[in-house]
Amino acid sequence: MSLQSAQWGDLKPRVISAAVMLAVGAVEIWLGGWWFLILITLLTAVMIWELARLSQPAEPRMALAIAALAALCMIADEGWPSLSAWIVFPLVPLAFMATPRRQQKAVAAISVAILVSGHGLFVLRDEAGIIAFLWLLGVVIVSDVMGYFAGRILGGPKFWPAISPKKTWSGTIAGWIGAAVLGACFVVAGYGSVWLIVLSPFVAFAGQMGDIVESWLKRRVGAKDSSTLIPGHGGVLDRFDALTGAMVLVMLLTRLFDLPIGG
Repeated sequence: MSLQSAQWGDLKPRVISAAVMLAVGAVEIWLGGWWFLILITLLTAVMIWELARLSQPAEPRMALAIAALAALCMIADEGWPSLSAWIVFPLVPLAFMATPRRQQKAVAAISVAILVSGHGLFVLRDEAGIIAFLWLLGVVIVSDVMGYFAGRILGGPKFWPAISPKKTWSGTIAGWIGAAVLGACFVVAGYGSVWLIVLSPFVAFAGQMGDIVESWLKRRVGAKDSSTLIPGHGGVLDRFDALTGAMVLVMLLTRLFDLPIGG
């Protein structure tokens, strides 16, 4: 295999998998309501399952149990608003802390981020609307795509070689630029204020840091991927780590001000 073929060898399965995920996601986002909640709950539970397997691969049944607990917490929080996330969500990190595993505190913290992200995605679609949700999703996708191609074409210094040896500064900055351009497109289309252009790169950076955190965890536990569920992408956590980081930041920011996007 030539160097060029090796460089782009994962592109075809990545594109096919991404197309399937986008098609399924588009239908669920359009439907909203319980259909969308089922999708978000499934994704959250699978990511928690992968997290449990990464930190304790010798206990597969325990991983399934914690994933089931996460699913129940999501359904309880969103389906019955009287059960606050402050009540049900802590059960999952407590389950991680109560069972022996590698990188226990970090894994528990990451589980909180996954749950908050799942909750945030549902709330964003349900309350802020499809446009705001598409903006967030678009920022993460554009940042990832721009980073992928810029990093492989331009190369250059590594962003954080000790944790994520494939990420470059060129790819990282390209992701920020792509996010700002996408924000500008929403502004020009009449769906946001100029502050959206400023906010978008910060959301992209939060997504990139979500990816970095997962890369750090995999290196610490000696794993290449979170699982092999998605061809070309590894596991669900590998694919949605950036969206998790971005959504957590958006959730924090919405506690300070209204998002500069409407519709």
